[in-house]
Amino acid sequence: MIRELIVKNRSYRRFYQETPVAPDTLKELVDLGRMSASGGNRQALKYILCSNPEKNAEVFPLIGLAGSPPEGERPSAYIIILGDKEISGSFGVDYGIAAQSILLGATERGLGGCMVGMINRNELRRILDIPSRYEILLALAMGQPREEAVIETVGKDGNTGGWWDDGGVRHVPKRPLDDIIVAQY
Repeated sequence: MIRELIVKNRSYRRFYQETPVAPDTLKELVDLGRMSASGGNRQALKYILCSNPEKNAEVFPLIGLAGSPPEGERPSAYIIILGDKEISGSFGVDYGIAAQSILLGATERGLGGCMVGMINRNELRRILDIPSRYEILLALAMGQPREEAVIETVGKDGNTGGWWDDGGVRHVPKRPLDDIIVAQY
């Protein structure tokens, strides 16, 4: 079951924008992040949940979502992951662990998302009124996926770049397992 979720969990960039993600669903997903591993069990991550269409319209231009989806295909929700500097000065990989847990939970619910690190942090802080004690770590763009993604084996040319075919299917090349295992004892 976990393998199926991981394979299905792609970095979706196009969504059914008009299909909302309920605030309670976002809270349930953040609860998965809360229950995930945390370095030293410091639990320094905090979250902003955004599913309001008007606020989403303000957030969208501040995140660098690859492919820049057009109106109608933009995320219908965002989860902004913050680090509370009053709890810890370093957040290590905690936010990556939490983000993956959240996105796997979203996949299980028929949703999808994309981790976005390219963020206009100053403007996002301003429009969401984020206090300075919080470091903006990552944005999760979420919604019901409007695209299909299939995994393929990287070709002989070694190109790992994905592409969309004429039918709108996104192809995601992955290196073969034997190519990434350096040693086995």
